[in-house]
Formats: sequence, structure tokens, C-alpha cells
Amino acid sequence: MSAGTVAILLLVLIAFDDRVRDHVSRRFVAHPSVELASAGRQLQDLTTVILGAARTQSLGHAPLLLFALAAAVLTFFMLRT
Repeated sequence: MSAGTVAILLLVLIAFDDRVRDHVSRRFVAHPSVELASAGRQLQDLTTVILGAARTQSLGHAPLLLFALAAAVLTFFMLRT
């Protein structure tokens, strides 16, 4: 159900936003060899952005992060037994 929701949201964005439409069309219309060569760089950029966002969020929400980590550990031990 959630995958369908994401697909519908993406289709709506493609239909209404020119920037999204151009970006998606460049991904599907481009030559596969060019896309394969740039896939590593795009993955590295995405990883850098995700790690930067995680670092920023963890510094801003450290108490909540510690609480969530403790809850995950306790849940793990509870389900293990």
C-alpha cells in the first residue's frame, strides 16, 4: 500500500511540476552507458547528503536519539527471549 502511495505521489509530481518531469525524463531518456558511468558518483552524492542530514539531526535531537536507541535495544532483548 505504501509503495502504491509513493508511486501515485511521484506520478502527480511528474504531471504538475516541470522540474520533476525534466529530471525524470533525463533519467529515462539518457543513454544507459552514460547513466551507468555516473551511477557511482550519484550514489556517493546521495550517501554524503544522507550522512550529513543524519549528523545534523542527531546533534539537534540527541536526547530523542538516545531514547530511541535504548528502546530498540530493549525491544530486541524482549523479542529474543
